[in-house]
Amino acid sequence: MHFLTVPLPEEIEREEKLGNFKRAKSLIYKRLQSNLPSPLKERLEYELERIERLIKNYPYSEKKAIKRLFKTIKNFTNREYRALLEEGLLDYITVEGKRKFESRFIENLIFARPEYRKRVKPNKKREKARQILYKRIKELLDGSRPKTYTVTAEIEVTLQTEKIKGKKVRCWLPYPNVTDQLLDVELIQTSHKDFFISPAGSSQRTIYMEDENRKGLKFSVRFRYKIMEIFFNVKPEDVEAGWDENLRQYLEERPPHIVFSPYLKQLTEEITRNETNPYLKAQRIYKWITHNVRYSYMHPYALYDNIPLFVATNLKGDCGAQALLFIAMCRIAGIPAKWQSGWYAHPMFGSPHDWAFFYVKPYGWLPVDLSFGNITSDKPEWVNEFYFGHLDGFRMVANSEYMADFTPPKKFWRSDPFDNQVGELETEEEHIYTDKFKYRIKIISFETL
Repeated sequence: MHFLTVPLPEEIEREEKLGNFKRAKSLIYKRLQSNLPSPLKERLEYELERIERLIKNYPYSEKKAIKRLFKTIKNFTNREYRALLEEGLLDYITVEGKRKFESRFIENLIFARPEYRKRVKPNKKREKARQILYKRIKELLDGSRPKTYTVTAEIEVTLQTEKIKGKKVRCWLPYPNVTDQLLDVELIQTSHKDFFISPAGSSQRTIYMEDENRKGLKFSVRFRYKIMEIFFNVKPEDVEAGWDENLRQYLEERPPHIVFSPYLKQLTEEITRNETNPYLKAQRIYKWITHNVRYSYMHPYALYDNIPLFVATNLKGDCGAQALLFIAMCRIAGIPAKWQSGWYAHPMFGSPHDWAFFYVKPYGWLPVDLSFGNITSDKPEWVNEFYFGHLDGFRMVANSEYMADFTPPKKFWRSDPFDNQVGELETEEEHIYTDKFKYRIKIISFETL
C-alpha cells in the first residue's frame, strides 16, 4: 500500500475535513475519469473504501453518545460534556453536518483522564489477570528461571448477516508461527475437513478454509503450541556496534508507515544525542515512548496514512502503534528492529496484541512491549523496566511482519491490512468487513512444562 504516501488532492481533503463525504466521493469519482498517474489512481480508489470505513467507525449520534456517557460514568453531567468537548477529549467527526462519535470514545476518554476510572464499573477479571502477570514478572526479575508453557487455544469467527454478495466464503484465521520464542505447534481440530496451513516462518501465518455462503456460517481452529518466556541479562558494556548484512531489511524504510520523515529523524536525534551504544540508544527510545505516549485505542489501522507519524504527533496510540513508532525510530538510529504480533494469550483470556524486537550484538533479538511497559500512575516502575529486553510467555505469535501477503492471497482489501489476529473473510464478489462477523478467542488450557 505504498500509494498511501500520495497526498489527497486539496479539494477532496478539504471536503473530508468539513465532513462533506458525499461531495468528497463525488470529486473522487470525477477525478478517476481522467488520466492519472497510477499511484494517485490507487490512492483515490482506496479513498472511496477508506471513507466508508471511517464513517462506520463513528457509529454514535450526539444524542446516543451523551446517553452512553450518562449510563457508563457515574454522576456524569451536561456541564462535564460541554467541558470535555471544549478540551477535545471526546472523539467525534462531522458527517454531513452532524456530529458522530467514535466507537470507543468513552474508553479513550478514560485513558486520557484516569480519574474517570473510579466512576465506571471495574473489570475484575482483567484486574485479576494483571496481578497474575505482575507476580510472574516479579519472580523473573527476582531470579526465577524462564519457563516454557504449553497452550491450547481456539479461535472462531461467525458470519452475522445474510447481506453478503457471493456464493462462497473464503476465510483466513491466524495460526501459530514457529519463530523466535514459539517452539512448535500441533493442529488439534478444525471446523472444516479441507484446509490449508501456510508454511512455518511465513510473515503472516494462517489457516485457510472456505464454505458456501450462509448466515451463521462458522470457521474455527483449535491448536496447541509451546512458547518460552524471554529473559536476558544484558550488560551494556558488552554490546558491540554494527550488525550482520542479512539484517539490512530491518534497517530500511518500508512505506507507507516506516518512513524516515524529517520530524521522526529530528525526534530520534534529540532522544539519542551523544549516545553511541545501540542498546542504550534503543533504551532511550523505549523510555521516551513509554513515558510520553499515553495508551489509547486507535481507529482501524486501514484509516491511517502513517501510523508512527500519528503517534509521534498526537502522543497517543495502542500497542501496535507504539511498537511501530519504536521500530521506525530504531531503524533511523541504525538499530535493526522488527514487528511481532498475535495474541496476548493469558490463562484467563486471549486478545489481539502487538509488540516489537530490536537487535544488538552479541545478544541477538531482544523483545520490547511498549504498551505493557507504558508508564501509568498505577503501574510499578519495574514493569516498565521488564518490558525492555524481556517478554512474558502469555503470547501466541502469528505475525512476524506487517502488511505481508497471505498464502493463498486475498483478492479484496483486508479489514486489517496491517496483520491478522482475528481473521479475514471475503467472497468471490466482495470483502467481508469486521462489522459482518464476530470473533471469539478462547484459551482452553495453559500449562507449565
